[in-house]
Amino acid sequence: MVEGVEKHHVLSFTQLGTVLAILLILTGVTVGISYVDLGFFNVPVALAIATTKVIFVLLFFMHLKYEGPIIVISFISTVIFLIIMISFTFWDVAYR
Repeated sequence: MVEGVEKHHVLSFTQLGTVLAILLILTGVTVGISYVDLGFFNVPVALAIATTKVIFVLLFFMHLKYEGPIIVISFISTVIFLIIMISFTFWDVAYR
């Protein structure tokens, strides 16, 4: 192998098609569940489905699954920071 040349990971069309099919099915589930009255659980179920879709997009379409640990750690720390900032905003609004 030649020095300085990186090996790029390319997903097959089958893998991409499978992930796309999963995302489309989850979108259909999201639309279907919106017509069902789950009471308090409407929002948590919708957020769980959306989180699952985000994980598939991040891992396969954004190739986060195949990146090094530094990229993954920086992404996770960014998400944690965002959660903290949003929770501070909600806390500020709730206790005014």
